[in-house]
This record gives sequence, structure tokens and C-alpha cells, in this order.
Amino acid sequence: MKLVLNLFQDYKNIALPVKNVIVSEFFIQLVNATFMNILPLYMHREGFTAQEIALFITFRFIGVFALALPLGRFMKNRKLMPLFFLSNYCVPFFGIMIVICISLHLKILTLVTLVLWGASFTFMQIPVFPFILRNAGKDVQTAAISLSYSTWSFGGIISGSVIAILDYINPVFFDEKFILLLFSVLGFGGIFYLKRIVNFNEIQIDEKQEVELVGDNKTDWPIVFKALIPTLIIATGAGLTIPFISLFFDEVHHVGKGGFSVLSFIASLLVAFFALLVPHIKEKIGYQIAIPSTQSLAVISLVALATTQFYAQLPIAVVIAAICYLLRQPLMNMAGPMTSELVLNYVGKKNREITSALISAIWSGSWVVSGFMVTVMFGYDFTFATIFLITALLYAFGVVMYYLLILDYNARHAQGKIE
Repeated sequence: MKLVLNLFQDYKNIALPVKNVIVSEFFIQLVNATFMNILPLYMHREGFTAQEIALFITFRFIGVFALALPLGRFMKNRKLMPLFFLSNYCVPFFGIMIVICISLHLKILTLVTLVLWGASFTFMQIPVFPFILRNAGKDVQTAAISLSYSTWSFGGIISGSVIAILDYINPVFFDEKFILLLFSVLGFGGIFYLKRIVNFNEIQIDEKQEVELVGDNKTDWPIVFKALIPTLIIATGAGLTIPFISLFFDEVHHVGKGGFSVLSFIASLLVAFFALLVPHIKEKIGYQIAIPSTQSLAVISLVALATTQFYAQLPIAVVIAAICYLLRQPLMNMAGPMTSELVLNYVGKKNREITSALISAIWSGSWVVSGFMVTVMFGYDFTFATIFLITALLYAFGVVMYYLLILDYNARHAQGKIE
């Protein structure tokens, strides 16, 4: 009970406009979570091969990659609220268009809409952390970032539970197409919360004020690049695995949309709960223990998950795969708010916008490259197990690089170079 009360205390002090932006982000993530889990299954039912699915999903990240850096430069010293509105209109709209194009087998238009859909996410995911760091008090920044990060999990909780219920009621009527359209329409709900934000003076650091704060206005590229190396490694590995988890359970363990939605629902509950504990975890043990330990345990869980394909014919395999998935998700994701805050604080105020943009560019660019790699791997009959084990190796290397970054962060903080 005391833990729950402490959680409420951490989050109740976040300014209401910041909370409303985070709620609007939840509706974007509701669409995102649903499409991440169901879109590969829908394309599979429509006759797309595993190679085609990997290639098409890759195009979503091309849109993010193309816009990330220009948007990072554009939003420096500008108000960010208009970008949130743009994302909340465009993500659900292009989600609907993707479903229509796939159902009509308009492959070129499907690729185009996937690019535009991916680009629409950038208007939320790139500005949101700089917005929080500008407009949330320093005492609640970790809590606000953790809450924002948790919107993906809350989206998965709602999406997974609703899909499982609908699948139980009538799996034929409530098929993948219906579900994708339903959640796309629900995605427009974020606009309501953005419109509730009135009489809010968004903090906007102009160039003159920023020069006074940090001495000059030039980007410290060596510091930025050093901070982003672990993200690049982790993102490359994630791109080989995350978009294809539902396909892995479907093809290897014969777990369809209903069963995987239940699994996704439970995983999202665990991710949300542990992500909300991040402020307490950071306070108790700090970055140096919290980030490497949780990520290392996640790597072990991923290895165990991957190897279930070697004995998938045994009934116990699907149980072990489910348990490993439920362990891997919260362990890897609870490090996310801490690594995001670590990196953005490491680079300093004047580098935050461009760093946030580069983080999105790296994730999207890495997933584009990884998507093409998976397409080629499927063409050469690589198994899911092999691909997932390659991810585990990359993750392990990324964990080491994060640890080295934390050591440098502590040294720079001791020297007074980080606030």
C-alpha cells in the first residue's frame, strides 16, 4: 500500500498540461501497439509471405528516419504543441489507409501509406521528451519521462485485453481487419486531451536565452555521438526481433491473435508497473546498477525464448516461450526511461532536441536496415531462433556500452559538466 501511495505522490505533481500531452501520446501508442502485434498477422492472412511482411513493415521506419533529423533542427527554440496535434490527426488516419490498401492488395499504396504513417509518429515521439524536460519541474522529470514511456505499455494493456475479449466473442467477425480499423478510429481520442490544454504558456527556450545558459549555441557533436553509440547497438538488435515477435509465436508455437493478445496484455501490465517504479529504482540504486542489471537479465530471457524453437514440438515449449517473453518485456523496457533521461542529461540542454531527433532516426534507421536484413535472412531460410540469438549478442554488447557511458556520466557530473 505504501508503495502505491508513493507512486501516486511521484506522478500527481506533474503539471496538468504535461499530463494531457502524455495522455494524447497514449492514444498514439494505442494504435502503435495494436499494429505492432496484429498487422503482421493481418498481412499473413491476406497472403503476404514472411519476406514481404518484413519488407513492408520496414517502410514504416523509413518515414521516421527521413523526417527525424530535419524535425530535430526545426523544433529547436520553437513551440512543440502544434506537432502533437499533427501526430494525433495523422497517425490514426494513415492507419486506416494502410488497412484499406492491404485489403485491396494495393502494394505500392501500402508502402506509401506505411511511410507516411511512420512519419506521423515523429511529430509525437521526437518532441515529447524535450517538451517534458522544458515544461516539467526538475523534481518530477524522471516521473514524467517514466509516465510518457509507459504509454506504450498502457496502449498494449488496453489493446491486448480488448482484442482478447473480441476474439473470444467472435473471432471471425472481429478479425484482424476489424481490430486494426477499430483502434485506428480510437486513436483520434488524443485530440480531445490536447484541446483541453488552455491558458498554457509553453516554455520555449529562445536562442539568446540558451546562449546565456550554456555559453554558446553550437551542437557538441562528439558528446552527442558518444551518447548515442549504445542506442545504435540496442536499436539494431531490436529491429531484428520486436516487429516479428507475434509472427514467431504464430508460426513456431501456433499462438494466434487471441492467444498472443492475452500474452501481450500481461506483458504490458508488467512493463507498465515496473516502468512506473523507475523513479524509486533510480533513487535507490542509481543508473550504474539499475540499467545494466535489468538489461542483462532481459538478454538471458531472450536467449531462452529463442531456443524454444529447437524443441517447439514439445508441449512445454510454448509455456517456456511465454514465460521468457513475459520476463524479457518488463526487464528491457524498464531501463528505457532511465537510458532516455541519462542520454538527454548527458548531452546537455543545448543538444537535447537534436539528440532526441537522432535517437528516433537511429531507432528507425536501424530498424530499416534490420528489416532488410531479416528479409534477406528469411530468403536464406534463417530460423527465428538464429535471428533472435543475433539480437541477444547485439543487446549484450549494447549493455556494456551503456555501462561505459554511465561511468563517463558520473565522471562528468563530478566535474560539474552536467547539471
